[in-house]
Amino acid sequence: MDRTLFLHPTMSEVIVLFDGFSVMNGKDEMKANCSCTLIKGDHNIIVDTMTAWDSEKIIDALQKQNIRPDQINYVVSTHGHSDHIGNNNLFLNAKHIVGYSVSFKENYYAHAFDKGEEYIINSSVKLIPTPGHTLSDVTVLAVSKDADLVAITGDLFEKHEDIENPSIWLEAGSDDSVEQIKNRYKVAQIADWIIPGHGQKFKVTEEVRELLRRQAGDIFLVQK
Repeated sequence: MDRTLFLHPTMSEVIVLFDGFSVMNGKDEMKANCSCTLIKGDHNIIVDTMTAWDSEKIIDALQKQNIRPDQINYVVSTHGHSDHIGNNNLFLNAKHIVGYSVSFKENYYAHAFDKGEEYIINSSVKLIPTPGHTLSDVTVLAVSKDADLVAITGDLFEKHEDIENPSIWLEAGSDDSVEQIKNRYKVAQIADWIIPGHGQKFKVTEEVRELLRRQAGDIFLVQK
C-alpha cells in the first residue's frame, strides 16, 4: 500500500455485507445486484445500498455487526444507478455522497470531484473521483485492520473476470471507456484489494496490475 495516500492513518474494519453479482437471464434481461460494504472505524460508513427491495437484508446484516441504521455516519453510493442507491433512506442521520453529489437533508455541499479533488472522511477513509462507468463515479479507499488498502470501486470494476475480459465491463455500460481504463489502472496501482460492483472482493496482484497497465498503455498509444 502507498501510505503517502493517508496522513497518519488509523485502521478501519472493512466488511463486505453482500457480494454483488450480474448474470444474463435471457436475451433482454439481466439479474443483478451490487456489492454492499460496511466500514467500521472513526465513522460508520455504508457503501452502495443495493436495490429498494433489500432493506430488511441490510438491516439484518448491520444488526449482526451491532450497528443500527441511525449509527451510520456516511452513506456513499459510488454512482447513482438504482441498484446502488435503493436503501439510502434507511440512514437519516448520515451525510450522503452519491457520485459527486454531497448532501445532508436539504443541504448540498460543493466539492470539486470534477477537478480531481479527494473527499477525506477521516484518517483512514477517503473518496477519489473515478469517472468512466458514469461521469461522476467515485471510489472509496480505506485502510483496513490488516494495514491493507481496500478500494471499493462500484462498477469501475464489474468483477475480477473483467480484467482478462474487458468486454464484461464494456457491455455493462461505460459513459467514457477511455477514462474508465485509465482509472482502473490508477486504482490498481495503489490498492491491495478491490471490492467490485458485481463480484467478490479480490487481491490486486502484480499480474493484475500488468494486465491493466497494458490496457491503459494501449489507450495512451492511440491518443498520441
